[in-house]
Amino acid sequence: MFNFKIVAESKTTKARSGILTTAHGQIKTPVFMPVGTLGTVKSLTPEELVECGAQIVLGNTYHLYLRPGCEVFHHFSGLHDFMNWDRPILTDSGGFQVYSLAKLRKINEDGVAFQSHIDGSSHMLTPERSIEIQLLLDSDIIMCLDECIAHTAGRKASKNALERTTRWAERCKKTWEKEGKNALFGIVQGGMYKDFREVSSQALIDIGFNGYAVGGLSVGEPKSIMIDIAGFTLSRLPDSNPKYVMGTGTPSDLLELVSLGADMFDCVLPTRNARNGQMFSRDGTINISNSRFKYDTQPVDADCQCYTCKNFSRAYLRHLYMAKELLAYRLNTIHNIFYYLNLMTRIQDAICNGEFNEFKKDFYRKRKMGV
Repeated sequence: MFNFKIVAESKTTKARSGILTTAHGQIKTPVFMPVGTLGTVKSLTPEELVECGAQIVLGNTYHLYLRPGCEVFHHFSGLHDFMNWDRPILTDSGGFQVYSLAKLRKINEDGVAFQSHIDGSSHMLTPERSIEIQLLLDSDIIMCLDECIAHTAGRKASKNALERTTRWAERCKKTWEKEGKNALFGIVQGGMYKDFREVSSQALIDIGFNGYAVGGLSVGEPKSIMIDIAGFTLSRLPDSNPKYVMGTGTPSDLLELVSLGADMFDCVLPTRNARNGQMFSRDGTINISNSRFKYDTQPVDADCQCYTCKNFSRAYLRHLYMAKELLAYRLNTIHNIFYYLNLMTRIQDAICNGEFNEFKKDFYRKRKMGV
């Protein structure tokens, strides 16, 4: 069961709001997906995620395959049952993690041979195996295996990677079609070259997928290039399908990419930065370890309705963080996830009310520090 319906569009930008229907419920877009790599969004319970407004979370094939392993999931009805999450789940294919984490890896036409970053054991991830694992996890949205490259890769390497990604996408779809279960998204590659991005986009459209993702960005390239390549790629993808920009980004990144037509996002930024003491607010960001908050009786964000802001002061949060108390990571994460999800809700409302431009101007006017 999968469907995407656009319910509102901005008259002056490419921003749109829609509804994704999956086997585990509906998702209003634009949507931010908290990253739950190992079957958990770090430090939060499923109930806390729901209270923060999470509609869908992201899991990762590479990590879940290595730990706890497929044999564990055979004893459950998929990842939903295992982690007690009854809302939609998207799983990444594992391609990026093999690229970034594996101790040793060798890519060939069959797939990727690699050594685990955990214990050095040898494994082989093929397009077929990636899909089989994600079907076992019962992901609502399954991603094709792609070949990831560095943003500094030249034209030859970028061309080879996109062509292999296309061939792997064909194999992924053939494996997925055996069950025809849930939704399958293709991932556009092509490095920092627009002509290759156009070739990759059209090749995936010709194969045909439920949705399309823009991959290979937020890997170290300047932000201006990320926005430029993402915007170009999004414009080449069919408007009738959901468009997903992978692995990005800051609040301003999300707003700019929504303006360019993106519907779906994921990023570790709100959770990782929470553990490092950086908190997001409508006025910008604050580092809770700053000494100026030692006696501050105000919440992180006076306009925020999250559990953290309704109950605790900046002074208390600073104390917890400086003392390295575990509660610091939980409370900071609740706030940052709530902020991101609430931002997406406000963007949805602005699009539906025909006020997206005004919302965007107000967003930047209120922010004191860009990130």
